[in-house]
Amino acid sequence: MRRLDLVGTAFLIALMASAAMSQSSKMNSVAVTHIKAEIPITSFDDPAWQNGKEVAIDTYWSGKEAPKGRHFKARLLWSDTALYVRFEANQEESLIVSDQPDLAKKTLGLWDRDVCEIFVAPDAAKPDKYFEFEVAPTGEWVDVGIEFHNGKRISDFEYSSGMTSAVRIDTGKVMSAIKIPWKALGKTPKHGDKWRGNLYRCVGKDPNRGYLAWQPTLTGEPSFHVPSKFGVFQF
Repeated sequence: MRRLDLVGTAFLIALMASAAMSQSSKMNSVAVTHIKAEIPITSFDDPAWQNGKEVAIDTYWSGKEAPKGRHFKARLLWSDTALYVRFEANQEESLIVSDQPDLAKKTLGLWDRDVCEIFVAPDAAKPDKYFEFEVAPTGEWVDVGIEFHNGKRISDFEYSSGMTSAVRIDTGKVMSAIKIPWKALGKTPKHGDKWRGNLYRCVGKDPNRGYLAWQPTLTGEPSFHVPSKFGVFQF
């Protein structure tokens, strides 16, 4: 009986270890699906999106699970000319947005309101140089070039990516999408390439404001700018 218990325990441990390895692999990387034809950024229901791998984000930057009403999903696609990202966010609380949005130019400080974000580092060997793209439920957007020097973050707010964005608000849900031309990232990926990056969402207001992250940054205070925690975008 004791021997059977030991065998059973060993099997259970091996099974749990295998599941953990599988989950870790799944969580640390995401496949970016190639599409042959461009799609309109406003076409949230385009069939092409269903070919994209769904990434479900349900944790805060700290690794703690967030309430279901704040969970969001992302799908990533790439064409010969651009990177596409679609966010689908649960919305069970009042939107924190500008009452006078300006869509004609980037909105600095957008990160202080409700937004979905993607950070992209085209050179996997140098994740300390990356680009930040955000979209708000109002359609407002911001793009920033970022690089770390001697541990200090330097932000290029004059960076102009030519990104486009779109939003759609449904009952209990906010849909948003971003299109980023490859020229804005300095290179075009090839099949099999691995880039680095992360996916985030800011939602709500203090004292209960939420900072969700695909790859938790595990900092003492909320922070998204931790390149060492970036996951992998597999093209």
